[in-house]
Amino acid sequence: MAVVRLDGVRKRFGETPVIHALDLSVPEGAFCVVVGPSGCGKSTLLRLVAGLETPDAGRIAIAGRDVTAAAPKDRDVAMVFQNYALLPHLTVARNIAFGMEIRGVPQAEIDRRVREAAEILQLAPLLDRKPRQLSGGQRQRVAMGRAMVRDPKVFLFDEPLSNLDAQLRGEVRVEIRRLHQRLDAAAIYVTHDQIEAMTMGDLLVVMNAGRVEQIGAPMEIYERPATAFAARFIGAPPMNLIEATAAETAFGPAGGAATLGVRPEHLRLCPENPAGELVARLVEAQGADTYVRGPFGEAGEIVVRMPGERRVLPGERLPLRADPERVHRFDGAGARL
Repeated sequence: MAVVRLDGVRKRFGETPVIHALDLSVPEGAFCVVVGPSGCGKSTLLRLVAGLETPDAGRIAIAGRDVTAAAPKDRDVAMVFQNYALLPHLTVARNIAFGMEIRGVPQAEIDRRVREAAEILQLAPLLDRKPRQLSGGQRQRVAMGRAMVRDPKVFLFDEPLSNLDAQLRGEVRVEIRRLHQRLDAAAIYVTHDQIEAMTMGDLLVVMNAGRVEQIGAPMEIYERPATAFAARFIGAPPMNLIEATAAETAFGPAGGAATLGVRPEHLRLCPENPAGELVARLVEAQGADTYVRGPFGEAGEIVVRMPGERRVLPGERLPLRADPERVHRFDGAGARL
């Protein structure tokens, strides 16, 4: 059963279309990640589900109930914002309890839910502190606790890790996934970070300019991108995309394609039968992996991923060949062939 369903949803601000006839179905218990570049409409999509924006056309349903015109408080959703949105003058306990207090939940029930959330999120020793006394990761956990005590049908996350440093992002990412598994509620998580998207989501929505490029499991999109945009956006470093006429020798017959693509990890050293040589212009050693960028004949500049133990010097020539089964083909409009 779909917990969240959007049918033909459109949204514009003034004369500018932001969401174009969007269809989306989020199954019960799914962790859906909406990913795309800045300005693609992903945060607007989240605000439409939350009721903070009203669609110009289309229908939004939550748990089978049409909520297109419903107020946010009547949608049974809880939202975690990018900037935490904590009340600075209240303690951690009061911040978590604030929404329940407004709704008139009995105090005994408030205390029980706050204690449960604090235990799950490891906030019990911090309940008497104010937000200014917390780290960024702790503040984010308080914001998650405030959402959690509502026991909603759907959790909505609007780029909740963007204000954290790299190490903390990894830690809180794990906490959010663990929380989702424990509560077994549906979640829609918006991010521009495709690594977050790949590691967190079991359903991935790739957006571009207000339209959905592809919906599917993360590895499904990685291995079989539906469009050239999805191919470039999912995967780090991005897929090498090259005009077919310049790539046929290295990557095999174009077969009517306008563009051929191959991921950096699907190029291999092949001294005995190379398709061409990459001239190392930039070498990025990252421990387990080394990324080498440089020109590859008529195909132009590409990037190849190599084992970290393989030392590469600038100017070195690397004989490469692509695995034909790993070559992707796209037509002139960017659609997969």
